[in-house]
Amino acid sequence: MKVTILGNNSALPAFGRHPTAQVVSVYGDLLLLDCGEGTQIQMQRFGLRWRNMQHIFISHMHGDHYFGLFGLINSMSLLGRIAPLHLYGPESLMPLLQQIFDLANTTLSYPFSFHPLPGGTEIIAETGSFSVTCFPVTHSIPCHGFLIKGKTRGRKLLPEKCREYEIPLTFYEQLKHGEDYERKDGQLVKNEWVTLEGPEPKSYAYCTDTIFTESFIPFIQDVDTLYHESTYLELDKEKANSRFHSTAIQAAEIAKMANAKQLLLGHFSSKYKELEPFSNEAKTIFPNTIATVEGSTYEI
Repeated sequence: MKVTILGNNSALPAFGRHPTAQVVSVYGDLLLLDCGEGTQIQMQRFGLRWRNMQHIFISHMHGDHYFGLFGLINSMSLLGRIAPLHLYGPESLMPLLQQIFDLANTTLSYPFSFHPLPGGTEIIAETGSFSVTCFPVTHSIPCHGFLIKGKTRGRKLLPEKCREYEIPLTFYEQLKHGEDYERKDGQLVKNEWVTLEGPEPKSYAYCTDTIFTESFIPFIQDVDTLYHESTYLELDKEKANSRFHSTAIQAAEIAKMANAKQLLLGHFSSKYKELEPFSNEAKTIFPNTIATVEGSTYEI
């Protein structure tokens, strides 16, 4: 699992930084989290193909988190997309999209499904590879965070051992699920002889546009990587509180309380040109902190 940052600024583009958008890759499936202005251009710029993207999640109805959605959805259709697309977002988002579709007499070339976010915490998307749970954060309007959990792909095969015990390729899937193999000569090949424990599935929590609050810590406990907004530095703490945003130090405090393994910072205010002070402040509380850079991909 990994995440590529397409936009890490807050409301206004500044210093080459763009509004919020990022793509999480889970076993090759791409999940788009928020879709600020220019997202499709950023995807092209950083070589991300939407053909493997079937799920888009919008956290709330502030424009810097969804103004890029209309262009992206339309471009997919213009380029002949046929794969289904699932959009998850506030209930008020769909009437806005529908009005644009109607005004432009748009008929999409692919199946399009809208899923309104619930008021509370709920699993909103699930496949054989991952699940996505939404949970409320605290902002000036209703806003959700998202927790992405990968699923186990089973045990790790040892190909040389499998060949040594003459196990056919057709049985490899059963081996991944822990089954033993009985050879034609009656010998039972124990699963642990030819496999190892598979890697632990990863988890990623996305918490953007929220005042400092401990309310959602139970939902992100022990997460591998936490992305938490850090719109302001500590000098502007009062401004952060009045605008329902967080500082870098507050993000670090959340990461520490949640027992996260890694903290990614983003949603930086346009008043700051340099980002190093954000990571410097956060590291005084949570050392494994990164101030994200657009176009960079981070392992989860």
